[in-house]
Amino acid sequence: MEGYNRPSWDEYFMTLAHEVATRTTCLRRAVGAVIVKDRRILATGYNGVPSGLTHCIETGCLRQQLGVPSGQRHEICRGLHAEQNAIIQAARYGIDISGSVIYVTHQPCVVCAKMLINAGVVEIVYQNPYSDDLALSLLQEAGIRLRAFTA
Repeated sequence: MEGYNRPSWDEYFMTLAHEVATRTTCLRRAVGAVIVKDRRILATGYNGVPSGLTHCIETGCLRQQLGVPSGQRHEICRGLHAEQNAIIQAARYGIDISGSVIYVTHQPCVVCAKMLINAGVVEIVYQNPYSDDLALSLLQEAGIRLRAFTA
């Protein structure tokens, strides 16, 4: 097709991560993740409550009600992060994600960073920064490439 500029693989997978994020059930932030290996999509995830549970839009957000700042008190949140859901989806269906790349709309927190390290992800491509020095330190120590996506 003349005049058609094919998007790069990074653009393609990041666009998919943003599309996946539209499925969020979180009231505070929409995050999407796509796990890829050899340019094949292995799993996707978005942030929200576990399957079958009442969505936050109905129950309300406890962290929001208590005025908890972003990045704190993850344990009182009803939801899972997009990266966690993508890892769980792969595990549930027996998909090996070691050696993969994850495209995520937001830079992972320390909890997700630890899970991605143990899952064998080798590169994280993110679009929106998230201030978490411990996550950065652990990813660096583990030798995982962390790359900011720029369109």
